[in-house]
Amino acid sequence: MKLKNILYSMMMGTAVLTGTTSCVSDLDQYPHTETTSKDVYTSLANYEAVLGKIYAAMVTSGQGKGGDNKDMESVLNGGSGFDYMRMFINMQECGTDEFASTWLTGEQTTGLTYLSWDANDAWVSDMYYRIYYNIALCNEFLRNANSANFSGADAEKMKEYKAEVRFMRALFYYHALDFYRNIPMVTENDPVGSYIPPRYTPQQTFDYIESELKDCVGDMLPASTCPYGQASQGAAYTLLAKLYLNSEVYTGVAKYAECKEACEKVMNMGYSLESDYNKLFNADNDKRTNEIIFALPVSAEHTVSWGSSTYLVCGQLSMSNANQKVADYGVTAGWSEFRLRPEFVDKFTQTDIDGSGDKRCKFFTNGQSKDVTSMTDETAGYLSEKWSNLKDDGTTASNTGDAGVDTDFPLFRLADVYLMYAECVVRLHNDWDNWAGGSDAADPDVIASRKQGAIYWINQLRERSHASDVWASNFANDDEFLQFILDERARELYHEGYRRTDLIRYGQFTTNKYIWQWKGGVHDGQAVDSKYNIYPIPNTELTANPNLHNDNY
Repeated sequence: MKLKNILYSMMMGTAVLTGTTSCVSDLDQYPHTETTSKDVYTSLANYEAVLGKIYAAMVTSGQGKGGDNKDMESVLNGGSGFDYMRMFINMQECGTDEFASTWLTGEQTTGLTYLSWDANDAWVSDMYYRIYYNIALCNEFLRNANSANFSGADAEKMKEYKAEVRFMRALFYYHALDFYRNIPMVTENDPVGSYIPPRYTPQQTFDYIESELKDCVGDMLPASTCPYGQASQGAAYTLLAKLYLNSEVYTGVAKYAECKEACEKVMNMGYSLESDYNKLFNADNDKRTNEIIFALPVSAEHTVSWGSSTYLVCGQLSMSNANQKVADYGVTAGWSEFRLRPEFVDKFTQTDIDGSGDKRCKFFTNGQSKDVTSMTDETAGYLSEKWSNLKDDGTTASNTGDAGVDTDFPLFRLADVYLMYAECVVRLHNDWDNWAGGSDAADPDVIASRKQGAIYWINQLRERSHASDVWASNFANDDEFLQFILDERARELYHEGYRRTDLIRYGQFTTNKYIWQWKGGVHDGQAVDSKYNIYPIPNTELTANPNLHNDNY
C-alpha cells in the first residue's frame, strides 16, 4: 500500500466540515455544518483533519467514496458535480488542440470545446464555486488558527500548517485570477456573515498572491524534508514562477526576470529529472519525488476519485475500439472522454508516432483516424496513452470500475520549471547557449555557463525522452525559438492542465495565429472573440454580489 503521509489520517474526522456553498457573498459563513467551528478547532489533530480536507478537496467532490455526500450543489453529473481537478483539466484543455471531447451533450462540454461558453455555462460556474469553496475552507482554518494557543512542538507544527494553508489559498486565487481575472477577494480578516466582497482588479489579486507566497514560504518545509502530498517551499516558488511567467497577461507588466529567479530557487533545491518519462504517470508515481514537486494523491483504498487522474487514465481510453485492450493500462473500462486533435499530433513526427523517436509521444492509432471529422465520433482522432494505472512491475494497481485509479496527479513538475526558465531566458534576450569560449560539453566551466541559457535545459528533457537535441543554430530569432518552446511545452506537458494558459500567453488561444480543428465550432477551425481568453463570472454570482460585473459577456 502506498504511503500518502498525513493525508489519509487527516481525512479522519473531516466529515464535520461538510456542507454546501452557494455564492461568494456567503463565503465566510463557513460551509453549513453539523458541527460548529468552536467544536472543530480544539486540538492539533483537528486542525490536521481540516488541512487534510483542504488537500483532498482538489481530488474529491464530497466526503464519501468517490465524492458521495457532496460538498456543494451542481447541475453537472446528475447534481453531484465533479471534483476540482476534473473541472480544472477541462477548463484548461477542452478548448485546445490537446482535447477532442466526445460527450458534448451528455457532459455539457460544447461551450468549452468550441470556445463559445457564456456566463450560464455549467463548467464555468461550477469551477468558480469550487474554487471559492476551497478558499472558504482555507479562510476558516486561518481565522481559527490565528487565535489558537499552542506551545512547544505543537506551535511549530501549527506554523507549518498555517503556511501550507496560505499556499493553498494562493493557489486557488491564482486559478481564479487565471480563469476569471476580476474576482472577489475574501480573507480570514474579513467579517463573517452577510459580507459582500469587493471586486479586485487583476493587479490587486496578483499583488496579494505574490505577497502571500513570499510571506509564507519561509514557514513551509523545505523540499528535502517535506512529506509526500504536502506543499513544500519548492511548490511555493514554482507557483510564484507561474504567477510571474503570466504577469504580462494578467497585469500588462512583464516579470520574466522575477520568474527566472524563482525557477532558479527551485532548480537549486536538489530536484532531478526522473529517467523514465512514463513512470511519472503510472500508479507508482508517488516514488518520483525527485521530479514531482507537488502531487495530489488519490487512492483506491482511502481517497477514491472519479476525476483528477482517474479522469485522465480512464478518459483517454476507448469504450468501443476493440483494438485497444484497456487491461494493458490497468483499467477495467475506457470512458471515451477525449481524443487528440491533429494539430497537436503534428507536434511529433511520424517516427515518434511509430514508437522509434520521442518517447513522450504516447498515441494509440489502430482503428482511429487522425482527422477529427466529428467531435462526437469516438473513432475520430488518435487516443492518448500517456496515463496508466499500472505499477512499475506491470501489475494493475486497483479496480477502476469500483475505486478509481491509484495514480497521483503531479500538479508541479521540475520539467515545467526547466521550460519556464528557458522561456524567460529568451524573452529577456539573454544568450541562449553560452559555451564560455570552450567546445568540450563535459568541461565544468562550459556546463556552468550553458546552464545560464535555455538550450541546455530543453535538451535535458529531450534527451530523457530520446528526442534529438536542438541547438541555437536551429532558430533564426527569438520568435522562432519561443514558438519551439511553446511546442515543446505541449510535447512535455500535454494533458497536465497547462495548454490554455500557455496559448493565451503566446497570443494564440483565440486569434488566427494558430488554428486547430473545431476551434470556434467549425471543422477547419477559426478565430474567436478575444473575450474567450477569460471566463465570465457566473450570472448567479453577479446577482448575489452587486460589486461584480463581466466586461464582455
